[in-house]
Amino acid sequence: MEQSNIDTNLVNTQNKQPLPNAVATLVLGILSIVMCWCYGLVPVALGIIALAISQRSVKLYKENPELYSDYNNLRAGRITAIIGLCLSILFLILLIIVIITDSSSLSPNIFDNF
Repeated sequence: MEQSNIDTNLVNTQNKQPLPNAVATLVLGILSIVMCWCYGLVPVALGIIALAISQRSVKLYKENPELYSDYNNLRAGRITAIIGLCLSILFLILLIIVIITDSSSLSPNIFDNF
C-alpha cells in the first residue's frame, strides 16, 4: 500500500511541467536584491521585469495547478523581486535626498578656499 503511494507520487511529479519563467523570476529577484545599492535604476528595472514575467506563470498555475511544478521558485522569485524593488526605491529616495540637501556645497566657488 505504501509503495503504491510512493509510485503514484513519483509518476505525478514526473508528469508535471516546470512553470515558464519561474527560474528567471527567481534569478532576477535575487539580482535585484544584490544590486540594490547600484544607484537604484538597474535593480528597479530587474524587479519590475521579474514581476512582469511572473504574472503569466501565476495565471497558468492558478488555472491548472496539477500540471505545473516549480511554484515555490516562482513565489520565492516574486518575493525577492518585491524586496529588491523596495530596497532599490528606498535607496533612490535616499540618494535624491542626499543630492538635494548637499547641493548647496556643490557651488561653483567650492575651490576658492584652496
